[in-house]
Amino acid sequence: MAKTRVQVSRRCGCVDAETGRQRGVTCPRLPVDGDHGSWYFAVQLRGLDGKRQRVRQGGYTDSEEAQAAGRALAAADRDGAGAGCTLGQWLARWLATKDALRPSTRQGYATHIRLYLIPQLGRILLHQLTSRDVNELLATLASRPSPTGRRLSPATVVRIHATLRTALNAAVRARLIPVNPANGAELPHPQRPHPVVWTVGRTARWQQTGERPAVAVWTEQQLAALLTGVAQDRLYAAWWLAALRGLRRGELAGLRWMDVDLQAAELTVTQQRVHADGQVVVGPPKSAASCREVALDAQTVRMLTRHRERQEQLSAMAGTRWQDSGYGFTTATAAPLRPDYLTGRFRRLVAASGLPPVRLHDLRHGAATLALAAHTDLKVVQAMLGHARIVLRAASKLRRELST
Repeated sequence: MAKTRVQVSRRCGCVDAETGRQRGVTCPRLPVDGDHGSWYFAVQLRGLDGKRQRVRQGGYTDSEEAQAAGRALAAADRDGAGAGCTLGQWLARWLATKDALRPSTRQGYATHIRLYLIPQLGRILLHQLTSRDVNELLATLASRPSPTGRRLSPATVVRIHATLRTALNAAVRARLIPVNPANGAELPHPQRPHPVVWTVGRTARWQQTGERPAVAVWTEQQLAALLTGVAQDRLYAAWWLAALRGLRRGELAGLRWMDVDLQAAELTVTQQRVHADGQVVVGPPKSAASCREVALDAQTVRMLTRHRERQEQLSAMAGTRWQDSGYGFTTATAAPLRPDYLTGRFRRLVAASGLPPVRLHDLRHGAATLALAAHTDLKVVQAMLGHARIVLRAASKLRRELST
């Protein structure tokens, strides 16, 4: 194979007042000032597609240092295609090949790549990326505001790192790099807030000062008060399933009548409706454990039966405007609901009730707590929720708090 030619030159970053462009090698100070500017090398390398592309790097103190760096890069190019690939190019290619991702997962990866990874590390050549670069990125993310102006939480920083690590693992498998520089990174240790019960003392404090826990659940009496107060709401069945059977927001929005067997007293969670890239898409449940059958007690069966009868009445009233979608919870014309609509409607109902605030998702914590308080077998509760962690950790603590 022919030896790759390395070109070196001294350049500077001075900007021409007329053109607004950097002068580069044409700056008049370069011939007369030996300390002005720095040395660069330029070399033709192969990209991921095997085609050659020009790569230039600078910041070297003399021509010998630039020449040595260029030769080292040319040597890597002789080992195989991809030496000229930047991290940004690899991230874009890697994401484009991930066809089987859940929509929400793809959106998360794309956001991390677009907002954080490419702006900070995208121009670094893939095989030159180091653990130091990764640690500096994490330190920057933890100390500076995000593009939206808010400081990133430790959990978000950990997720961004996970995206980078996953993409680089794929680069290792493709033999573009020998090791993953994101392994062993210095990560923050996020602490997930544990849910607490709205006790009399916490409720009084909230009423006086507005102070509220990050995650909280209602007592049995508070939940009963809410369900009684919203009994005539047309989405009463959704709030019931969330509070007593632990369905997630996306699972409620994605529930179809074909997945509900009232005679067998069970429903099957087979899909969810989630937000991704500004749209609502239908996808599989959150995890393998989330694909589950949920047993329904007699009262829940009666409640769902009444809900279906009400929906049939709406259909008769809407006439030709009713375009049956097959979903359990719909608009007045049978269109499936947006997940954020459920969140907003539930928030307004809670505010009108005067009860201390909880989020719609917090009803899952409460469902686990109530089931455990009723001495339901742990495995049964785990299967009902499709989420082992909430049962094993948070719900057990809540049950003890309720009993004190």
